[in-house]
Amino acid sequence: MSTIHYTHDNGLATIALNRPEKMNALNQTMIAELTKALREAGRDTAVRCLLLTGNGRGFSAGHDLSEAVLLAGVAEGSFGDHLRAVYYPLIQQIVEMPKPVVAVLNGPAAGIGLSIALAADIRLASTRALLTLGFSKIGMIPDGGANWFLPRLVGYGRAFELAALSDQITAEQAHALGLVNHVIPHEQLGEFSTAYGRKLAAGPTLALALTKRAMQHGLTHTLAQNLDYEAHLQDIAGRSTDSREGITAFLEKRPTQFEGK
Repeated sequence: MSTIHYTHDNGLATIALNRPEKMNALNQTMIAELTKALREAGRDTAVRCLLLTGNGRGFSAGHDLSEAVLLAGVAEGSFGDHLRAVYYPLIQQIVEMPKPVVAVLNGPAAGIGLSIALAADIRLASTRALLTLGFSKIGMIPDGGANWFLPRLVGYGRAFELAALSDQITAEQAHALGLVNHVIPHEQLGEFSTAYGRKLAAGPTLALALTKRAMQHGLTHTLAQNLDYEAHLQDIAGRSTDSREGITAFLEKRPTQFEGK
């Protein structure tokens, strides 16, 4: 693929956005290739954790505005049609991935580039990372699910402030708000993120996938509904090879050897 790099090693897959000369701004080709790679990673049982990062100085500058200019010149409503047809399947691929997705912010993340990072389960940020929505500066609203993710991560007031002002915030500020899980010195980001990903990949992948489903369900359902859903998912987890291995390893006082099934 021409705009992303996809690698897979011992259960850990990495997708790196690869338009460094454009700060990994997303164009039609990149969106299509990224969606395809995410779909393949989701289906590949050998992949047990996915790192999503960028090559060069940044994670992603957002949508390539040269393409946005072209969209602005065509029929009314085309921005919405474009989001529904192109970006929303991409966001859904990340959210519904049946294994952990870790966004590794190696530099600035802006616009829908930030939305993509927010869709991940976990965010690791370099000390050089800068985050901004940026949409209000071009007279548009946040998209790519940002209006859903942000209030749940930081609360409505802070989410609206980030959207309305579109100020850049540092990795440390993002961590204080709860937008990123860890801030890592830039020179150590690659080593840290690989070790972090391998730790997740060694875990009970099926149980982690079910945990994602349970937590996402809980965001839009009552406690009673989620208690019932947890019981349903726990039935699935309890019949898994990993569950038997985990219980046996505990009783035998030895390290677990999860298979992700």
